Amino acid sequence: MSITDYAQQSLGDVVFVELPAIGTTVGKGDLIGAVESVKAASDIYAPLSGKVLEVNDKLNSEPGLLNKDPEGEGWLCKIEASKPEEMDELLDEQAYQKVCEEGDH
Repeated sequence: MSITDYAQQSLGDVVFVELPAIGTTVGKGDLIGAVESVKAASDIYAPLSGKVLEVNDKLNSEPGLLNKDPEGEGWLCKIEASKPEEMDELLDEQAYQKVCEEGDH
C-alpha cells in the first residue's frame, strides 16, 4: 500500500509518517496511520480489510521517501486481504487520474 504521486505532491515535503503495527487487523476505511508534511497532516485509511503483514520501517528515518518515490521505495505497508472482493472496488490508475482531474479527490 502506498500513497500516489498526486497525493504526495498535494502534501508537500513529508516530515513524519505514522504506520500501523505489524499484525494489526484492519477493516476497509479504518484509520491506520498518518502523514505529516510542512503543509498539513493527513490520515491514512485502509483501502481494504485484512491483516498488516509488513511496514516500511525506512520511513521512520527517511519520511521524504514518500516524496521521492511514493509508489516504489516509499511504500507504506503490506496488507493481506481478508475480503479479496474489496479489491474490485479499488480504482485503477486511469479511473484515479479521472477523479483527480475532476477535483473530486
